[in-house]
Amino acid sequence: MSTTTFIKRILGPTQAVDAHSPALTLRYAAPDDADALDRLAAVDSQRAPRGVVVVAEVGGELWAAISLDDHHAIADPFRPTGELVALLHQRARQLRRQDRGRLHGLPRVWPAAGYDRAAA
Repeated sequence: MSTTTFIKRILGPTQAVDAHSPALTLRYAAPDDADALDRLAAVDSQRAPRGVVVVAEVGGELWAAISLDDHHAIADPFRPTGELVALLHQRARQLRRQDRGRLHGLPRVWPAAGYDRAAA
């Protein structure tokens, strides 16, 4: 079985990417991303991820995010974000494994997982 066939069996059908597709960026969220995360969470009818958060930007717009503290993820339900969320979960696992014990030094959107901004 070829690698391509194996990947297609695991991931299912994939979409062709247009050469003019906007760039995808995965990065750590900074505290100034909190408002954008709140808006994205509201669109997704969920709470915003807290603690150390990785965001996915497509063309400079926030489409999805995941907390490394509790793996809580949000995504824009009006965009094709299913595979993007799966990618964020995989990246979160990689980062937690590689940065074991060092997550405390990374930027946090809120001081700790479970912190309630409304109570502050």
